[in-house]
Amino acid sequence: MLQKTSEYAIYAHQKVNHKYGDNDYAYHLKMVYEVAEKFSYLVAESERENVYCGCWVHDIIEDARETYNDVLQNTNETIADLAFALTNEKGKNRNERANDKYYQEMHEIPNAIFVKFCDRIANITHSKSQGSNMYEKYKKENANFIQKTYRPELEDMIRHIDELLENE
Repeated sequence: MLQKTSEYAIYAHQKVNHKYGDNDYAYHLKMVYEVAEKFSYLVAESERENVYCGCWVHDIIEDARETYNDVLQNTNETIADLAFALTNEKGKNRNERANDKYYQEMHEIPNAIFVKFCDRIANITHSKSQGSNMYEKYKKENANFIQKTYRPELEDMIRHIDELLENE
């Protein structure tokens, strides 16, 4: 399932020419997957493959014009539910797209917050290494982001995010 899902995600993003800065979007998806591997001890062994797959499709609905049913047809219900839970709401700006409903729905799907943390860690790591202005945005947003996504079992990931944002 993991290989099939990663190939599907890469192809879907390529179809719409979606990029991650100067890189193909697969670069970002692989980063998110690698963060999940690093913190895999926080996920039950029986759930890891679906979580890894969720990393590959975490933003396929909002960025690659795929639907929940497209993801379901290409993966399974658990993975499709993760992709759906991690899809931003409609909105004119970042705050409207990541509103309270978005975070509430994420809390309702097992492991969605874990995948979101993997995505955030990958984004912070990349923006920091590139000297991107997004790094400062992540710093500003962090207290609110952690408050809305807090899960005590993910404290190690929260500490890692804090460390990434404090070390200049």
